[in-house]
Amino acid sequence: MNLEEEIKKFFKGEVVNDNNTLKKYSRDASLFEVRPKLVVYPKDKSDLKNLVKFISKNKSEDNTLSLTMRAAGSDMSGGSLNESIIADVTKHINYIGEIDDEESITTEPGVFYRDFERKTLEKGFILPCFPASKNLSALGGMISNNCAGERTLRYGKMENFILEMKVILSDSNEYTIKPLNKVELDKKMAQEDFEGKLYKNLFNLIEGNREVINNAKPNVSKNSAGYYLWNIWDGETFDLNKLIVGSQGTLGVITEAKIRLVREKSHHDMVALFFKSWDQLPQVTKAILPYEPESLETFDEETLKLGIRFMPEIAKRANMGFFSFLAQFIPEAFIGTRMLGLPKLIILVEVAENDDKEVKRKVKNIIEAIRPFNVWHRVIEKDSEENKFWIMRRESFNLLREHVGNKKTAPFVEDFCILVEKVPEFLPKALKILKDNGIEANIAGHAGNGNFHIIPLMDLREKSERDKILVVSNKFYDLVKEYKGSITAEHNDGIVRTPYLHKMYNPEVLELFRKTKELFDPQNIFNPGKKVNGSFEYLESHIAIE
Repeated sequence: MNLEEEIKKFFKGEVVNDNNTLKKYSRDASLFEVRPKLVVYPKDKSDLKNLVKFISKNKSEDNTLSLTMRAAGSDMSGGSLNESIIADVTKHINYIGEIDDEESITTEPGVFYRDFERKTLEKGFILPCFPASKNLSALGGMISNNCAGERTLRYGKMENFILEMKVILSDSNEYTIKPLNKVELDKKMAQEDFEGKLYKNLFNLIEGNREVINNAKPNVSKNSAGYYLWNIWDGETFDLNKLIVGSQGTLGVITEAKIRLVREKSHHDMVALFFKSWDQLPQVTKAILPYEPESLETFDEETLKLGIRFMPEIAKRANMGFFSFLAQFIPEAFIGTRMLGLPKLIILVEVAENDDKEVKRKVKNIIEAIRPFNVWHRVIEKDSEENKFWIMRRESFNLLREHVGNKKTAPFVEDFCILVEKVPEFLPKALKILKDNGIEANIAGHAGNGNFHIIPLMDLREKSERDKILVVSNKFYDLVKEYKGSITAEHNDGIVRTPYLHKMYNPEVLELFRKTKELFDPQNIFNPGKKVNGSFEYLESHIAIE
């Protein structure tokens, strides 16, 4: 079968298989390279429905046929890679609606977040779960990974903002997914069609394994590992959105989402904290949290050194001249002098409210709360000064990707989450695993959630370096398991972590994940190898060398 020609018979959008395109779509922001057979740019929903129908019909003839949806391609887990068909929705399926009376907005998955935010801010609203890569990300990937970021501490992850979605399931029909009460659920389960049977079977799976499922829920503030079976049914409301968000496109194709927004706060200040060690992080965090900061972000000494090294480029990204930008760090230089060196850890505490007096009151209370600790601080009220820290924090990964010579950023243990009070005990052990294997790394993250990003630097052209990935991952995730954490808080499973889900969940839970996938996608046509059926062999054999 000539795949390109067969799809062109019914497909209105572009169908492409030239070498440059296939090479481009064989990569995302992850470690991996997976070359697809075909890349398509669907024109509309009917293209997607017909594509799902075509794959389902021909799956028995060609078992390698499958479909992976792609938006911005900024995924760090390999979740947007596939050896069969990639459908890029950013070209055509990118409509943004208007904000309605419920303070929500309907959007398509191909919308870039930067465009979405520009539109919502015109009306004073924002979607606050944006990731650090918000200038690159698109809504489809943000929903599929259940994204989170610097404001998640106050507002929660993407799952908190999805009100309703439209999804094409494996029978090639589009369905509206919204919360159902018990009466509506019973009516849905009585349907004698694919949708009705799906709801009925999934409800029975959850009810029949309620204790196992509830016990499987990780005891952390953020988790993107596995399928969130514990979030679907609370005895009153049954909401499949809670499962589809974060499922990495393995259960169906999202075509539309109705998203709840929040009003952007009109006043904000920042308190920058400078630590000589990580030891007091839990106590300081605990002292600050009662004052409801909008964010509590952190980065380490190595990230700071990176910012100093590439300050001309950071100044450019801040739209400032180098010397003007440099002058903004004079107060921090004085703090460094008093500390007798660079801080080991910096925490950015963002306070935001609609009343400036309330902001000032909270800042004053935070300063009083941290006074007993050996911490230096500085209150920052100007947006331009705040921006210097945010750019350093948000751009650290991109700076590493662009400026480390033969070494590459190697995100494979980059997204763990543990209880905040365990961080000072956990981090030295985690970093020792890397150091014992000769791996450099820098750390940034979300201190208030206990979610940190360790980004190793490695020369992956060397087989000896590539061999370290499985060795280090195994030890690292054993440590996360020991501390009862999550192996991924935001970035999801993908190719890189699906084989390690057994570190978090017992065989009974993993079997429930497999059954869930089978209920939605019996032919395994949607983004195979993510969430279930991942393997170490596949992971190892698809690490990009160049």
